[in-house]
Amino acid sequence: MDNWLCKQARLSPDRIAVTDGKQQLSFQALATDAGHIAGQLTANNIPAQTRVAVLANNTLAGYRIAMALLGSGRTIVWLNKRLTTAELLREFVDCQASTCLVADDLWRTDFPEAFIQFSVLLATAADPESLQSDFDLPQVASIMYTSGTTGAPKGVLQTFGNHYNSALASALNLGLTPNDDWLCAVPIFHISGFSIMMRGLIYGMTVRLTERFDAEAINTILVNEPVTAMSVVPYMLKKLLAFQETNSAPYNAHFRTMLLGGGPIDRTTLKRCEQLHISVVQSYGMTETCSQIVALSNQDAAAKIGSAGQPLFSTQLMISDDNEILLKTPALTPGYLNRPTALFDKTTADGWYKTGDVGQLDDDGFLFVDGRLDDMIISGGENIFPDEIEAVYQNCPGIRDIAVVGEPNDTWGMVPVAFVVADEPLDTLTFKQYGRDHLAHYKVPKRFIAIDALPVNAGGKVQRVVLRKLL
Repeated sequence: MDNWLCKQARLSPDRIAVTDGKQQLSFQALATDAGHIAGQLTANNIPAQTRVAVLANNTLAGYRIAMALLGSGRTIVWLNKRLTTAELLREFVDCQASTCLVADDLWRTDFPEAFIQFSVLLATAADPESLQSDFDLPQVASIMYTSGTTGAPKGVLQTFGNHYNSALASALNLGLTPNDDWLCAVPIFHISGFSIMMRGLIYGMTVRLTERFDAEAINTILVNEPVTAMSVVPYMLKKLLAFQETNSAPYNAHFRTMLLGGGPIDRTTLKRCEQLHISVVQSYGMTETCSQIVALSNQDAAAKIGSAGQPLFSTQLMISDDNEILLKTPALTPGYLNRPTALFDKTTADGWYKTGDVGQLDDDGFLFVDGRLDDMIISGGENIFPDEIEAVYQNCPGIRDIAVVGEPNDTWGMVPVAFVVADEPLDTLTFKQYGRDHLAHYKVPKRFIAIDALPVNAGGKVQRVVLRKLL
């Protein structure tokens, strides 16, 4: 295919490709800028056809550099700014990148010489270079490391074809309008954020960058700017709803939908969205599939509370005999970096990818995700999923945050126990009664353990392995 950036520069040269609310670049200006930065990359001895690690915030500088890397045939390796230096260096060595480009405000004094600040790169005197004319769909465009809650992070290879098919399926699901403008408040180093950038190139759509999530600032943007869509996780959605309910005018007339990832919506939150006339499309996906592969439309949400939705047009999905979610999709990674057998090990003999998630399909073909296979607790022959228990207790008075793990038990094999973040001493009797009122008795945690904060990895996922060690 033609280079997507060059193609949009020809088709829609004056359309705004990206803005941070202060500066904006048209597709023509972005393509020209990418050529200049490509020359600066070469001048800094960063060869074409190599991997380049990037440590960035959601800024215009990070966006511009990413476009230059993609457009000039270099593979982006996105690094997570929340990692320690030791963790970053392990991934940098693993991916064999030629260098790591670092946003100035993320610079650390213990970074090695191979790391270069954005300002140094962008101040380099260099002649512009032509961008590569084509994007070969099997070519690896980006690499992202999985969050590694149960083991060492793995570098997920993402091809141009994976990104293209993901964007196409998303467009068929959500629809497109001539003036789409997607607000990106999720990190661009996660697939939720980077997929917005790639959709922008493929659709010819404006990407509205914001450096961080601040409910008041985001609300102001949604009210006053022509944003049509925004990607959120449940925490972000609830913060925005609270602000809308007490402090704000309605969102701008062009706004179409919130794309929700990271877990299903509860009935109370859905009702609040309906009262505010905010459409929410819930979704299920992963780094390995370049974003969502299953989605629940706003009109089906009330009837299918707790569901992730139905497979998108190009996704096939089935449930295995042990209730694992299996899928086939052209958006699926071709493999893991430096792990030649890893994808094979996660694929059935007839070609289905084993997600590691447990779920079920109802009679209408809607997917319900129960949790991770490796988090499942088997107690007296019953399968218990921590996600279900945690979702119930999120609405329990006195609990700010909760995580459930299994504890060995002589009678039942394993029993659920809960680690709780609370402002007051734990009222165990009340918590147990709340559980009995909302859950089967065997799912109610047998112990509630106070903890100051839940241990999470750099991706924000709870590290249950750390909690198990505290038992």
